[in-house]
Amino acid sequence: MRELKAMMGARLRRGWAVATVAAVLCAGAAVVMPAQAWAESDAVKELAAPPPIQLPLKPSPEFAKFPRYAGMLGSRQIVLKLGPKSDDPAGVHGEYQYTDTGEVILIAGDRDGDTLEVEESNDGTHITGNWVGKFAADGSVAGDRMNVDDSDPQPFDLKPLAAGQAVPPPGAPASKAAAQPSAGAATVPASGGHAVGGVSNLQTGE
Repeated sequence: MRELKAMMGARLRRGWAVATVAAVLCAGAAVVMPAQAWAESDAVKELAAPPPIQLPLKPSPEFAKFPRYAGMLGSRQIVLKLGPKSDDPAGVHGEYQYTDTGEVILIAGDRDGDTLEVEESNDGTHITGNWVGKFAADGSVAGDRMNVDDSDPQPFDLKPLAAGQAVPPPGAPASKAAAQPSAGAATVPASGGHAVGGVSNLQTGE
């Protein structure tokens, strides 16, 4: 009988010891796992994040085939490349470049009929201005560029350039050929489903 009690006591002691070890291991895992999960989550975020944008911005190959527009923004000449977003039928995006300094500014927003409303960014992160303009029947677009708070409006007046056409000197009128669509030129969508004026290199999306 004593031997049986001794055996039972030994088993109970072993059971507590095993339970204690298991509890310690579980506690250790609880301490290790969140840190490991955090590290994995951080690594996933780093892999999923887009690469940092290099400043100053350079012309993007993504926009190289978009329709081009040349003209004045305030007192400075720019060349705008503007085309459709692949994931948004009414969305447009692109970039413009000052011809005097080569500075590149990103631009994105919407076109609704003949109305253009876009925002710009000089670093790909912060909004630095807003554009509101109208497309004319010949494909040109004019309006105002303002600061983020809608202050300091500057007029812009841009004419479409034909594929391969050189940018005219500042203030020079665009040639008549510039208003004609080039074969295979990309189009900027707008709601409504028809060519703008029938002569622009822009047409509506649907």
